[in-house]
Amino acid sequence: MSKITISCYDELAAFLGKEIGVSDYHTITQEQINQFADATLDHQWIHVDPERAKVESPFKTTIAHGYLTLSMMTHLWLQIVDVVNVKLMVNYGIESLKFNQSVAVNSRVRLRAKLESIKDLRGITRAHMKATLEVEGSAKPAFEAVVIFLYHFNS
Repeated sequence: MSKITISCYDELAAFLGKEIGVSDYHTITQEQINQFADATLDHQWIHVDPERAKVESPFKTTIAHGYLTLSMMTHLWLQIVDVVNVKLMVNYGIESLKFNQSVAVNSRVRLRAKLESIKDLRGITRAHMKATLEVEGSAKPAFEAVVIFLYHFNS
């Protein structure tokens, strides 16, 4: 599926109840995991110590932080859609977040997005997107969530 462009409420509303798209795959590297650990001060060995993980981890390798996989959503969302003609976009919230499985280092993940609901709040568009982070080769997603965006479209 190619990237779509949304420039107003009605164009986004046309996707109500439908899949908006699927991003490209992104490989989660050890370098990325280590950088996330540095940024968040979360250096738990299961994420940053490959040698120990080989021996002690049930996964036999390091795994990405759950919040690292969640933070990938913005990057992957921007591969699916280009929202234009906006004064401002706000990440408003996340509902029903569930981490379903760990993401091992060097796994490839992608985002699948569906518009669950949309509402015009006096000129501000509130959109609830079902976000599913898929792991290549696995039937079980890394996480599922409903992400809420606010779009302030220009008139």
